[in-house]
Amino acid sequence: MYDRILVPLDGSRFSEEVIPYAAALAGAQGATLALMRVAIDAGSEGEDRRYVEKLAATYGAQAVCVPAQAGVAEMVLAEAGNTPATLVAITSRGRSGVLEALLGSVAQQLVRGASGPVLVYHPTGTDRSPTAPVKVRRVVLPLDGSEFSEAMGADAARFARWLGAELEVVRVIDADVGAIPGLAAGSGEQVALESGYVRSKATQYGKEYGVRVNWDVLHGKPAEAISSYVGGQRDTILAMLTRRQAPLEAAFLGSVTAGCLRKAGVPILMRLP
Repeated sequence: MYDRILVPLDGSRFSEEVIPYAAALAGAQGATLALMRVAIDAGSEGEDRRYVEKLAATYGAQAVCVPAQAGVAEMVLAEAGNTPATLVAITSRGRSGVLEALLGSVAQQLVRGASGPVLVYHPTGTDRSPTAPVKVRRVVLPLDGSEFSEAMGADAARFARWLGAELEVVRVIDADVGAIPGLAAGSGEQVALESGYVRSKATQYGKEYGVRVNWDVLHGKPAEAISSYVGGQRDTILAMLTRRQAPLEAAFLGSVTAGCLRKAGVPILMRLP
């Protein structure tokens, strides 16, 4: 599915925190791990190159350092386009902090400009590189019963199969929202119907994509329930769409995907519909 995992870095420890996940993804199927630094200042290009080469040597990765001939996101997308089947893996926080990341960040621009999914991780600021690659055993796909959420199903199933991981399909029942007309929110009837829905979707993905599947029904507010469910489990990746809105910042700050990015403690394979 992917021949190269490309990790853009800005020299901060925050940007490096996604490397263990990227290294595990690359190692799963023999893909190339590439670490990339865009040299914003021509005078620091030598230093930037030494930084990325040293870090790449630690992980047995390819080092890429290019001068900034356009915006950072544009340079990363151009580099990704140079090698077919490249997955970009990036943190949602860098030198400028979390607000910069959620309001017009490079990560946001990459999700907006990429032709496929981007792996985004919200760093903790406490990890230190290098750390051992993180073996991914589970890809969790939250569905809400809409065609919008189901549009991520194919990407999630193929990604899980490529990794040799299990695809777990989950549905959140919010007790404050009557998702099914005529049924009391959180009632036994609603739970039974939602269970049937999520089980059938999991079965469908398993048959269609040849991937191991599981399913579950969660309770609570979607972002909180999903985040609590995955609970910072380092062997898990979420797969979710994020909405295309104007301004895009509203989607990142207000969507369930954004809430999971901030709270779940796991990377999210995300794309726009």
